Amino acid sequence: MQQVITLFNALISLITIENVLILSISSVAGIIIGALPGLTATMGIALLTGLTYGLKTEIALIVLIGIYVGAIYGGSISAILIGIPGTGSAAATILDGNKLALKGEGKIALNLATVASFIGTLFGMVCLAIFTPLLQDVALNFTSVEYSLLAIFGVTICGSLTSAGEPLKGWIGGFLGLAISCIGFEGIYAYPRFTFGVVGLFGGIAMVSAMIGLFGIPSILSELAAGDTGTKVVQIDKRQSARTGGLIKKHIGLILRSGVIGTFIGAIPGVGEDVAAWLSYDSAKKTSKNPEKFGKGAYEGVIAAETANNSAIGGAMIPLLSLAVPGSAPTAVLLGALVLHGIRPGPMLNFEFPNFIIEMVALLILASLCMRIFGYLICQVAPKILSVPTFILMPVVGVLSVIGSYAININTFDLYVMFAFGIVGYFLEKQKYPAAPIVLGIILGPMADTNIRRTLMASSGSLTPFFTRPIAIVINLMILYAILGQIPAVTKFTKKITKKIFQRNANAV
Repeated sequence: MQQVITLFNALISLITIENVLILSISSVAGIIIGALPGLTATMGIALLTGLTYGLKTEIALIVLIGIYVGAIYGGSISAILIGIPGTGSAAATILDGNKLALKGEGKIALNLATVASFIGTLFGMVCLAIFTPLLQDVALNFTSVEYSLLAIFGVTICGSLTSAGEPLKGWIGGFLGLAISCIGFEGIYAYPRFTFGVVGLFGGIAMVSAMIGLFGIPSILSELAAGDTGTKVVQIDKRQSARTGGLIKKHIGLILRSGVIGTFIGAIPGVGEDVAAWLSYDSAKKTSKNPEKFGKGAYEGVIAAETANNSAIGGAMIPLLSLAVPGSAPTAVLLGALVLHGIRPGPMLNFEFPNFIIEMVALLILASLCMRIFGYLICQVAPKILSVPTFILMPVVGVLSVIGSYAININTFDLYVMFAFGIVGYFLEKQKYPAAPIVLGIILGPMADTNIRRTLMASSGSLTPFFTRPIAIVINLMILYAILGQIPAVTKFTKKITKKIFQRNANAV
C-alpha cells in the first residue's frame, strides 16, 4: 500500500505543464527515430545524452525515457508499412504486420501494435515495481553458459519461424549471421579475425547497416523491378479502429503471456527486446489454434511481438537499477546517462535515492501514455504511405536507408556494407532464404562467441558445463524441441501423446 501511495505522489509531482510538454515532444521524437530505418532507440538515447548534460536530472530523464519508449514502439510503423524494421526489436512484427498492411489492413495492424505496446510497457512497469527481487534472482543465476545457449536458442527459433516451411534455410541463415558477427576484433583478446587487412572491418560489421541492407535493399529492388506504379493496398475499412478493441479482448491471455515472456527476457542482462519479441512470437504460434496463419497476416503475431518488446523495457530496467548491469543495448546507453547526471545504479541506489525506482516507474507510465496518444494519432495517417506510388516511395525509402546507415558512425564504409548486404540479401530472398535469422545472428553472435570461449577457458576446454547446469539443461531441451518440432513425424507423435494425456485426465475427473 505504501508503494502505491508513493507511486501516486510521484505521478502527481511529474505532471506539470513543462514536464508534460517535454515528454510529449520526446515521445514523438522517439516514435520518429524508431520508425526511420537505422535510427534505433540506442542511437536516439546516445545522441541526446550529451545534449541533456546541462539540464536538470529530472528533465534529462524525461527526455531519455520518452525517446526510449517511443523508439521501441516506433519501429513497428516502418515494419508494418514498408516491411523494414525501424529497430531490431520490430523485426518479428514484419512477418504478419506487413502482410496485414498489404491486404488493406494497415490501420488495424498499426492500432494493434500501438495498444499492445502500451499494455506491454505498463505490464513491464508493474513487474519492475512489484517483482523486482524475484526476477533479479533468476537473472543472477545466468552465467556464460546460459548466455551462449540462449543466443543459439534465439537464432534457432528465428530460423524455424521465418523459413516458410523450410527450417533448414532459416537455420543456415541464422548461423551465417553468427559467422558474420565474428568479423573484426574478438571480444576477449581483441585479436582481428576475418578482416583480410581491411581497416573498415576491424570494428566488425555494423549491425544497423547490415539490417537495412538485408531488409531494405531487396524490398526496394523487388518493388521497382515489378514496375507497379499503383497503390499497394485496397481501400482501408473505416471500421478497423473499432475492431481493435474486440481483438485485444479476444487475445487478452496472449497479451499477458507475452508480457511475462518479454519482462523475463528483458531482465536477463544483455539479451534485450529483440529476443523477447521472437520468443513471444514463437510461443504465440505454437499455442495458436491456427498456426498456419502466422507469417501470412495473423493478428496474434503483431500482438505477441509488440507486447513482448515493450514489456522488455521494464524487464531491462531491473538489472540496470539493481545491479548496474544493462538488460539491453538502450539501457546500456541509459546507464551512462544516469552516471553522467550523478545517479549511480546498483545495490546502494535505494539508500542514496530512496524513491528513485518508483519515480522511474511513474515516468515510464507517463511515457507509455504519451506513446499511446501520439501513436494513435500517427496511426490515423500513416497507412496512407502505402497509397504512394512505388516509383515515388521506394526512392525515398532508399534515401532514408542511406542516411540511417551513414548516421550511425559517420562512416562511408558502412554504406558499402549496406549495399553489399543488400545485393546478397536480394539473391538470398530469391532463393527463399529469410533475412531475419541472419540479422539476429549478427546481433547475438558476440554474446554467443564471447561466452562460449569464456566457459571453455574456465573449464579447461571441457563441454561439461553446457550439459550439467540446471538452467543450461532447460535451454538445451528448448533448443532440441525447437529443432525436433520441425520434423512432421515428431510433431505428429507429440500431438498424439498430448491428446492421450488430456483424455486420461478427463476420464479421471
